[in-house]
Amino acid sequence: MSLRTALARPARYASLAAGALPVAAFPGAGLDRLAWVALVPGMLLMQRSPDGREAAVRGWWFGAGFILAAMYWLTPSIGPALLVLAVLVGAVQGVFGFAVWRLLHRPADVRAAATALVVLPAVWVSCEFVRSWHALGGPWALLGASQWEHPAVLALASVGGVWLVSAAVAACNTAVVLLCTGRVRALPAVAAVAVLAAGPVLFAVLPAPAGGGSATVALVQPGQTPDEVSRLAASSRITRGLVGQQLDLVVWAESSTTADLDTDAAVLAGLRKLSATTGAQLIVGEDARKADGRISKDAVLVTPDGVAARYRKIRLVPFGEYIPFRSALGWISGVSKAAGENRAPGSAFHLLPATAADGRPLPVGALICFESAFPDMARAAARAGAPVLVYQSSTSTFQSTFAPAQHASLGAIRAAETGRPVVQAALTGESVAYDRQGRRLARLGTDASGALTVRVPLADPAALTWYDRLGDWVPYGSVAVTLAGAAVVFRRHRRGADPAPVAAPAAEPSASRS
Repeated sequence: MSLRTALARPARYASLAAGALPVAAFPGAGLDRLAWVALVPGMLLMQRSPDGREAAVRGWWFGAGFILAAMYWLTPSIGPALLVLAVLVGAVQGVFGFAVWRLLHRPADVRAAATALVVLPAVWVSCEFVRSWHALGGPWALLGASQWEHPAVLALASVGGVWLVSAAVAACNTAVVLLCTGRVRALPAVAAVAVLAAGPVLFAVLPAPAGGGSATVALVQPGQTPDEVSRLAASSRITRGLVGQQLDLVVWAESSTTADLDTDAAVLAGLRKLSATTGAQLIVGEDARKADGRISKDAVLVTPDGVAARYRKIRLVPFGEYIPFRSALGWISGVSKAAGENRAPGSAFHLLPATAADGRPLPVGALICFESAFPDMARAAARAGAPVLVYQSSTSTFQSTFAPAQHASLGAIRAAETGRPVVQAALTGESVAYDRQGRRLARLGTDASGALTVRVPLADPAALTWYDRLGDWVPYGSVAVTLAGAAVVFRRHRRGADPAPVAAPAAEPSASRS
């Protein structure tokens, strides 16, 4: 088939548009309930494909449309690399397209419907798991994250991480497709009700995460500033205004100073004084060139005595903080705002040994910006005994887009997964705080600057959720189901037992309803 012929198929453009629909469920558009049916138009296009190959291509286009819509705000930063990313990551979704066609292209009986209700959510989660690999952009806009405002639904995350929420949402979409296309009605109807009820039932049955006292935390948001010097000055001024508030911890945002606090005595002296006058230790975001000549982003714990500890960001933003395969793709930095040089990543995660105002140990799981998207990093902090998770963020480049709200919402997911409260300080918003079950306690939006002070209910450092204990059993189980399904298809193909493909519909589905 020629490229011209391939591009002339309207169903593929409809699939591209259908891929953008689920993005409306995420912060920004905020139609979170749409997620439970948002996959249906794309799945119907895949189901009506004339054969498995075309279904895989439609799944690919669906995936590309999703990435383009979910990450449109990256265009100024990575330029044409966004299109490359959409094509590469979208290809992963081709597996889902083929699976939909394979299981649903014929009217399903009870057995086929039950198989689809198990296998298709597993394939969807497997695709999300693959595209969550750091080198492919990381776990941004996972379907389950659309439910961040619903702590009852997020009870699923305390058992299986965001992956279990994604699986539930994908299962509901599968049930709706079966109701639209199959001759079986009772099973998918019951399945839809069951997955919708699963989170609230767990929320009611599971005990609330164990508490361990509380701490008063101030999140410093300097707002838009013309340069790095003004940013440091604004953060310092806001912090001086906190004197007398009996704080346990003051958190500055990512990149709040470009000084290397190991060598810049003047800046460090100012921060030490702030810690002494507020009576609270500071976690400062350092974005500086170090003695080895490389730039890194660090969360630095500052006390009246100086630098007590630092954590260096491990998961760097592709193209934003480093360019993969720079020898081949380095040209992208010349046509966009992609990283001119690669930042230096850290080598290992560890807690920052902070101390509360009354002398209590307050070990902090401090992570930096993009790292809030990774479930495994929050889980590592919980297992290390952190009673609170702290994120430092900077999304000022994407100020008027969906990015700040989407980024801030991830704190709710990490809180529900780990049973830990989450606070996030952002340079230009959103700064937020969540309790141990993901309920939002406080917020400072992108149109504001100042300090957000919140009394945070801490977690018992020894308490662990089921997800903390079991880890990524959902995605690994989903991959196992997907591979088992692939093995069955391969075996039947070798035996010549594949069902004959159905005839193509008389007319391609229109994109007007996508």
